[in-house]
Amino acid sequence: MKLIISSVSGEPIYEQIKTQIREAILGGELKAGEALPSLRKLAKELRVSVLTVTRAYNELADEGVIQNVQGKGSFVMDRGNEVMRESLIAQTKEHLDDAVAAAKAADLPLTDLHNLLDDAYRRTIQP
Repeated sequence: MKLIISSVSGEPIYEQIKTQIREAILGGELKAGEALPSLRKLAKELRVSVLTVTRAYNELADEGVIQNVQGKGSFVMDRGNEVMRESLIAQTKEHLDDAVAAAKAADLPLTDLHNLLDDAYRRTIQP
């Protein structure tokens, strides 16, 4: 797993770490039961504080995506993929509710809203 951190993105570094680990799990790069790099090793590789990596790992553990085992490390949970998928679906529904409210406020017809969604989806899957 290769993580790339940007200090100029405006997104906190721990969030960048969380996002990339989630993507690695969802994409199948990290499997259930697989160990994540140690806190110190990842902090050294990324040239960030151990506390930054600790926060990312702890938040992923709180979400049920990984499990921190004292003295052994952090591991991808068996249901990590499923938990993340459910969370992402809930986020999608919330954002769609906001989009629908904005479309209604703009008096945008449903067919036009569908077209906008189709266009947005296509833009994200094209290289």
